[in-house]
Amino acid sequence: MAKVTKDTTIGEMLQLDQNIAVILMRAGMHCIGCPSSQAESLAEAAMVHGLDADVLEAQINDFLSQK
Repeated sequence: MAKVTKDTTIGEMLQLDQNIAVILMRAGMHCIGCPSSQAESLAEAAMVHGLDADVLEAQINDFLSQK
């Protein structure tokens, strides 16, 4: 099973599964299509958006585990 960490970049996550974009957008990250966001880690993106990276990591890994 694929798993992400707070160090996984947005680009790497979207390569794992494009549907992770829905989770990120629901959390308020509407700029995931921006080229610069592709190189940001989950932790960096969460910090910029004032979100809890641990919560996002858990949500994404829960989604991936259900595949």
